[in-house]
This record gives sequence, structure tokens and C-alpha cells, in this order.
Amino acid sequence: MLMAHPAVLQRLVEQYETLKALHAEAGDEAARQRMDDVAYTLCVSTGTQDVDTALISAKYHLPGARVHDDSVLTGAGEEPAQPVPGGV
Repeated sequence: MLMAHPAVLQRLVEQYETLKALHAEAGDEAARQRMDDVAYTLCVSTGTQDVDTALISAKYHLPGARVHDDSVLTGAGEEPAQPVPGGV
């Protein structure tokens, strides 16, 4: 899967967080619509289906990102895939 450039992801994350704060503060419908648009773009850019996962994925791909809990990326509660003995 293609992933957006980290600079694009950084800008989208910043825009989303700013718009979320504006909407929470003022309840501005224009901010809400723009936030929905940025959320959609984040989902498309990260290959995810909801904004929370998109934000985690985007932040994971930013330079200097240190993931402390990547369970959302691997599947919550799932054990990592083990190599098959003997190859393949």
C-alpha cells in the first residue's frame, strides 16, 4: 500500500487536531465539516477506516515516532504471527 509522505501526514494530523479543538470550543459547523474532510483524507492516506486508527497510523509513520502500544496496528489482543518452521 502506498503511504502519504510524512510531511503530508504531519500537516493532516495538525489540521485535524486544530479543527477538533475549534469545533469543541465553539461548535462551529464549518470547522466540523472541514474536520470531517481532513478525517476522510487521513483515512485514505493511511489505508484505514476510522479517524482514530488513521491518527495512530499517521503518527506511527512520522519521523521520530516512538510507538509504545502498536496493538491497534497489529490487531488488538492478537499474538504476532510466528514464522513457519522450515521456511516459506
